Amino acid sequence: MERAQFLSKLGIGLAAACAGCSLVACGSKSDNPMPSQGSPPPMGSGVLFTADLNNELMSIGNSIIQQGVIIVRVASGNVPGSFAAVQVACTHQGNTINYNTGQGIFICPAHGSEFNKTGQVLMGPATMPLNAYTVIIDSNILTVTA
Repeated sequence: MERAQFLSKLGIGLAAACAGCSLVACGSKSDNPMPSQGSPPPMGSGVLFTADLNNELMSIGNSIIQQGVIIVRVASGNVPGSFAAVQVACTHQGNTINYNTGQGIFICPAHGSEFNKTGQVLMGPATMPLNAYTVIIDSNILTVTA
């Protein structure tokens, strides 16, 4: 069997198999372009992670996602107010949110929910705010706590 013929038959077989699977996989989150990074950490759980500001989050708009939290540099200076730390999972359907530097807000790319830097809902369909986390800075080490 020639390579092209083999690949053609393989493609038809996979297409048939996937057609059956897609019926099972369909659900309310089929329009989830970016699956969430997991559940938000529970409040009061202590230190979640640290970042070295000599190497990370150096420019306004830079972000890191860890432990279900997105932290973004929103202003210059190494003070807690220069950073926003909120849960990365949208409260509408759990999609991963992004930070829009130009608008200064978090936006869910799936359905357009918008949140301010402290996680409050600006525009739905989300109705619940994002959990906001505490930022502590000691020297050039940023610590996010719940």
